[in-house]
Amino acid sequence: MKIALVHDYLVQNGGAEKVLQAFCEIFPYAPIYTLVYDEESMDPFFKERRIYTSSLQKFSFARKKHRLFPPFMPVAIEQFDFSKYDIVLSSSHSYAKGVITGPQTQHISYIHTPMRYAWDDCQKYIADFYFPKFVKRFIPFVMNYIRVWDWVSAQRPDKIIANSRFIEKRINKYYQRTVDTVIHPPIETKRFHVTKEHQNYFLMVGRLVPNKRFDIAVEAFNNNGLPLKIIGDGPERKTLTARAKNNIEFLGRVSDTDLANYYANCRAFLFPQEEDFGIVAMEAFSSGRPIIAYHGGDIVEHMEKGKTGILFSDQSATGINAAIISFEKIETNCQSDSIRQRADEFDKEVFKAKIRNYVEKIHEEQ
Repeated sequence: MKIALVHDYLVQNGGAEKVLQAFCEIFPYAPIYTLVYDEESMDPFFKERRIYTSSLQKFSFARKKHRLFPPFMPVAIEQFDFSKYDIVLSSSHSYAKGVITGPQTQHISYIHTPMRYAWDDCQKYIADFYFPKFVKRFIPFVMNYIRVWDWVSAQRPDKIIANSRFIEKRINKYYQRTVDTVIHPPIETKRFHVTKEHQNYFLMVGRLVPNKRFDIAVEAFNNNGLPLKIIGDGPERKTLTARAKNNIEFLGRVSDTDLANYYANCRAFLFPQEEDFGIVAMEAFSSGRPIIAYHGGDIVEHMEKGKTGILFSDQSATGINAAIISFEKIETNCQSDSIRQRADEFDKEVFKAKIRNYVEKIHEEQ
């Protein structure tokens, strides 16, 4: 079986890149096709891979400022030739699903989400990211083209895997496609551990970008005075740090060992955003820690009120603080060992076995 892997762009490390890394481990000889690759920004794991990039790679600006290039990405992703492969396995939250394959090649697309900035988050995307004013004026016109291309390209994969039930519904709505199966993203549960004694701090982990809602968390903890530790970096760090009071600590990027310890020792994990799956939330579960989460996205399916934490519907600082008060009443009911067991179904080895079996099944049916 000759197989190729396709990814949108390799310019940052996140949940989608962890999925791609698992794909690489399942199919170690499969090359990766991607729009642009910024080696300096990526996990060293990818340095050992065969990576083929599009014509956009010639522009160093595209590697650092990829958000400015959506009008050119559809054409670029369609230029790859997959005629020599039996299977193409794409990992897509935007363009990877749009590759063109011949009738002899089966295209299986693992979809993290329908392109958010083309559909329900279009206005927020324009407002949140740092485009010059003259660029923002033209974005709505470009998005009409992107939205049409996104729908058309979503009809190209022969099979679609959704990364959660939440995303399955979005695929049904925006693409009018039936999802073949749902396979949740991988969590390296063995990297995390449970402790019996916990410290008196709340924890957040992730890239400091607008949609992760660190802003309302900072406001909430400015008001309540409780200790909050934030792990991660991103374009909003300077602004958030300037707003935060002394009870909020920004730790930046930390080692894997330190990350596991911070998870294990926190009082609870704060998750105020809507996510397609929420890998960091499942890492908190892997550490046996309860979650205070916004009632949106896939996390809702994995929460059990009073046993794994608290959900809140008011996505604001006030909503977070009300949820913390509710959490304090049920905190002793959240048993670490029981929470940890909920993460086992998302273990990386479970994910790899599911993907391998599915791809082999599709290949045999060709």
